[in-house]
Amino acid sequence: QVQFVYSGGGLVQPGGSLRLSCAASGSAFSIYAMGWYRQAPGQQRELVAVITTGRDTIYADSVKGRFFISRDNAKNTVYLQMNSLKPEDTAVYYCNYLDYYTNTYHPAFGSWGQGTQVTVSS
Repeated sequence: QVQFVYSGGGLVQPGGSLRLSCAASGSAFSIYAMGWYRQAPGQQRELVAVITTGRDTIYADSVKGRFFISRDNAKNTVYLQMNSLKPEDTAVYYCNYLDYYTNTYHPAFGSWGQGTQVTVSS
């Protein structure tokens, strides 16, 4: 069972920035793509950013140009730099290992940890 430890969430004003961190357990971190998801109240969890093993990145249209994903394989950690935050970015943010099949990414594990709350409000 993998575990994820989060940090960096909080309350920020519109236009502000936050940097999220997710430290993952397991010895296979470097051979997996990693992703950041978010889930707003009453909505399904959505994938917002992907970083592959080759450090290619993919973003949801809603965050493109504002969010930036990175990884540190030596620390088993994936980061999400969030700039120009909007109220609609308010959600609990999660990370997970990713599998790729049926032409899309899927979470590799069913455990997510507690996530980290991001609230964008004035």
